[in-house]
Amino acid sequence: MQGTLKKMRGHLDANNQVQYQLPIGDNLVELTPYLGQNLKLTHTGNIYCCSCGKKTKKSYSQGHCFVCMKKLASCDMCIMKPETCHYEQGTCREPQWGLSNCFVDHYVYLSNTSGIKVGITRHTQIPTRWIDQGATQGLLIFKVSTRQLSGLIEVELAKLIADKTNWQAMLKANGADIDLKQRAAELIPQIEPVLHQLAMQYGDYKIERLDSEIQSIDFPVTQFPTKVKSHNFDKDPVVEGVLQGIKGQYLIFDNGVINIRKFGSYEVTLGE
Repeated sequence: MQGTLKKMRGHLDANNQVQYQLPIGDNLVELTPYLGQNLKLTHTGNIYCCSCGKKTKKSYSQGHCFVCMKKLASCDMCIMKPETCHYEQGTCREPQWGLSNCFVDHYVYLSNTSGIKVGITRHTQIPTRWIDQGATQGLLIFKVSTRQLSGLIEVELAKLIADKTNWQAMLKANGADIDLKQRAAELIPQIEPVLHQLAMQYGDYKIERLDSEIQSIDFPVTQFPTKVKSHNFDKDPVVEGVLQGIKGQYLIFDNGVINIRKFGSYEVTLGE
């Protein structure tokens, strides 16, 4: 089987365990049967832009060629830092895309990855966002009507807790459960002045406080690595070993891990 990689797809089953599929070209490979088995991925040396399809020597922004990376709104810095949204200044790279993707409901959430962290995501991406980051717990705390507004709230909460995952710690073990509801009750009062200011400044937009339940997530890992070694297709085109688990966007082998999302648009062959 040969084709370009895309980020793994994951969904929760009835027991809240993640079931993963690996897109390779037009194929969707069920990964659960490979747990405990030898798996081999070989990079052919080809990379094809996930947007325009052209062959590129280097992948930018998780699978784009340089030209698409520079012109697409989805690759702009404001996607990583939504509080810097510049749509109102008339400088959005793709105004219609901005309306469809940034001026829609977003969530601010707490999650437990390598510890507690704050994050944001579109309303359609729960629990996908938590699965992608390897979170064992997630809790929605605010629903807002624009991406920028969610980013402004995230910035304030990030002054109190982490906004990034320690990916190596996340891959070594599942962290102890956290009472995210209790932590939310402790954190939100500390940003009340900013919430009031944002409500006054962005009066046309909505900030809704949520009373959600904690979502638990179980990842298919039979053995966690004691030391995290990363495989890299740019340094070694062959990644092969016994698949011991899948967490976030990482395949965990007995000899290292690989971040599938990092190598989006890389053409690979799959073997056992």
